Amino acid sequence: MKTAVLVDGGFYRKRAYACLGDISPQARADELFTYCLKHLESKQGKSILYRIFYYDCPPVRKKVYHPYLKRTVDFSKTDLFTWTNEFFEALAIKRKMALRLGIINENQAHYQIKNDVLKKLFNGTKNFEEINESDFIFRAEQKGVDMKIGLDISSLSFKKQVNQIVLISGDSDFVSAAKHARREGIDFILDNLGSKIKSELNVHVDGIATKDKRFLWKN
Repeated sequence: MKTAVLVDGGFYRKRAYACLGDISPQARADELFTYCLKHLESKQGKSILYRIFYYDCPPVRKKVYHPYLKRTVDFSKTDLFTWTNEFFEALAIKRKMALRLGIINENQAHYQIKNDVLKKLFNGTKNFEEINESDFIFRAEQKGVDMKIGLDISSLSFKKQVNQIVLISGDSDFVSAAKHARREGIDFILDNLGSKIKSELNVHVDGIATKDKRFLWKN
């Protein structure tokens, strides 16, 4: 059995932060690599790793106005910007690790009030005077990540480069790609890291497997 592990990077980083805590870029890269290798072990024996594909976007580097703080935030000077770049660098030197980076639509990057806060404002359970910095969320549209994942699934399946694909993601946008892979005879495993997924994605995979119980404690 030859296995390719595909990682939706934004999804993994968010779940790992929530379930495993905040750690250094190098430690998170080591953690991710070790976690992916756990998918090579099964009751049927040990698979051969074809490659780990990691999909993500570079961090935002532009200046964005914050309406609550009433000042511009320079993302190129934030801790997150530095952390993310160091994390990518640590991943890039891992053996059999391929980084697939999309782009961020920085022109549309903005802060907005969270939806639940907006609902409270409209139904009168929260006053405008009670709004604070934590009620805002930063939005920046990613481009190219989902497309790259779908194309790689199709290519790996059509060219018979692997027998098994493990997708670490919680996104139902990959249903079509998963169906195509299975039609090509690929064993398609979804690792949703213990998060809730839509039933349509559950139906079109050959199995669901999360390799660390700590992810299962926080759904």
